[in-house]
Amino acid sequence: MEDTTNSTSDNDYYDYSTENYSVASPAEDVPVPLGYCREAACIIMVIFNVIIFLLGIIGNGAVIWITGFKMKKSVNTTWYLSLALSDFIFCATLPFTIDYMLKKSWIFGLFMCKFNSFVMTLNMYSSIFILVIISVDRCITVKFPVWAQNQRTVLKASVVVLLVWFVSSLLSIPPAKFRETTNIGSKDICYNNYEKNHHTIVVFMRFTFGFLIPFLTIFICYSILIRKHRATQMSKFTKPFKIMTLLITTFFICWLPFQVVSILELNRTERSSAFHTAQQVSGSLACANSFLNPFIYAFMAKNLKKKCYSFLSKTIESTFDEET
Repeated sequence: MEDTTNSTSDNDYYDYSTENYSVASPAEDVPVPLGYCREAACIIMVIFNVIIFLLGIIGNGAVIWITGFKMKKSVNTTWYLSLALSDFIFCATLPFTIDYMLKKSWIFGLFMCKFNSFVMTLNMYSSIFILVIISVDRCITVKFPVWAQNQRTVLKASVVVLLVWFVSSLLSIPPAKFRETTNIGSKDICYNNYEKNHHTIVVFMRFTFGFLIPFLTIFICYSILIRKHRATQMSKFTKPFKIMTLLITTFFICWLPFQVVSILELNRTERSSAFHTAQQVSGSLACANSFLNPFIYAFMAKNLKKKCYSFLSKTIESTFDEET
């Protein structure tokens, strides 16, 4: 008989609020999920996700509207439009997560269980890949300005973005494939049904393609940019460099704990309360990344008064229009 391991605690970042129960088989006597969300930690997580949903939809929606419909198309706006779309789609799926947190029962069926996982993993990959593209693009622009001026076109940037979304979609299929639904007592749950070493493969793919390779690529780009900056003896870094730095730093701060906890989980057979708390915190940070980017754009705007009106057209336009 095939050895099958089913687990709800892979630390997928929409599961961190649920109880860590395992489902070995439908007939096995397993813990029944508690009722509605009543614990303080659960309530805090629900409130936090509601905030992420509201700010993420409003902020990323504003960026999509401005970069997609109000500003002149450019390579820069193409990158940031894609990044905002990724975060917006993620935030749009959060109501399913919030409902799951509140009721501790998945009422949306198998397709949405898989689709929710797919969209959320897609957000992680597409976001980091776009940040890598922004870093490489900035590096090429600084290192080879004449070539970049002749070769950087909106059409080519759009093709790159489509390729990024295609690759991100392919990498998001495995986590979604292993999502299943089952009934425990009176509750339906959406969980990870890994077989043999599939759990290790998924975590390895996520760490390698969603963190390690992007980190090394960005590190190389930054090394080149800083060396170029020192060679030209510039007094201060440009606005695009500062925006890029903040976006990338925010991504790694938000996602590094999640990646570490995911790896640590592979060697754990028992779940302690401390480890469950680590899952909750790392999951919360991962979610938070999806609403922070628009605030970075506003923060980098020139006029503080405009920032206070959050995402007025001229504020964000002045951020994206800076090419030097």
